[in-house]
Amino acid sequence: MKILIVSDTHRRHANLEHLIQRVGSLDLVIHLGDAEGEEDVIASIVGCPLEIIAGNNDFFSRLEKEKELQLGKYKVLLTHGHYYYVTVGIEQLVEEACARGKNIVMFGHTHRPCIEYKDGITVLNPGSISFPRQEGRRPSYILMEIDREGEAHYTINYLW
Repeated sequence: MKILIVSDTHRRHANLEHLIQRVGSLDLVIHLGDAEGEEDVIASIVGCPLEIIAGNNDFFSRLEKEKELQLGKYKVLLTHGHYYYVTVGIEQLVEEACARGKNIVMFGHTHRPCIEYKDGITVLNPGSISFPRQEGRRPSYILMEIDREGEAHYTINYLW
């Protein structure tokens, strides 16, 4: 299973369109918020199942604030992250994921990519493909692949 994880597109879709052409066939796209009302546009771009949640800039959105998914053997929490103060650290986010019995928590908001492992939880942030904030400011995303044995593998990737 091949899953594309993105966040914080903020109504800018050129990089997402380029990325979809680049990565080829996908089983699922996960968007972690701040689509700013463009979820239908994003759905038409990705051309596969889409899981999307609301971010702090999705003011009048009807999107859910969080979702819980099962991806293979993994229990996953999707959140934008701003309710857990992720700009100052992932501690509250990890605590919440543990309390809910999740294996993986995915978030956005910071526009900085990361893959971390803490207290038995895999913490993923794809950064932003539209407005990156990490050093070098390269548009980023995560590819998650679940292999034939059911094990998940993650890579942070950059458009340029």
